[in-house]
Amino acid sequence: MLDGLRDLAQALSIALFGFSSGCAWIAAIVAPNTSYDRLDYSRADGHVRLLLVNASGHVAFVLLAASALAFLSGAVGAGIVGALAAGGFFSNRWTLAPRTKAEKAPKGIRARDKTKRVVAVSLTLIFTLVAVIATALAIARI
Repeated sequence: MLDGLRDLAQALSIALFGFSSGCAWIAAIVAPNTSYDRLDYSRADGHVRLLLVNASGHVAFVLLAASALAFLSGAVGAGIVGALAAGGFFSNRWTLAPRTKAEKAPKGIRARDKTKRVVAVSLTLIFTLVAVIATALAIARI
């Protein structure tokens, strides 16, 4: 009975790790390419930033659920790496969060939102790779 539950937790953690990797890939690569093809630059930039902010929280939650299932299945390494990936996706929300008046650029210097978007896309791709590694560890039950 316990072995069946452990196998089910492993299968669900693998599925959720894979799902989160796919969602992150769509949010970081597929949707921005379509946005820049179909919209003008400023609207596409705003769309991509909004997409990354909204998707990052959901992907982080799915990764946390997958990590919990990986721990239940006995794949401690996959759980730790998955939790690290979840923290990375949650950091995207801070990267793209609106700044308070005290944190804004000084008068006369223009703040560049493009830099925040580039950093968020880079973090998304890096932590997508971490989620793929967690998937491989969950498959091997490490």
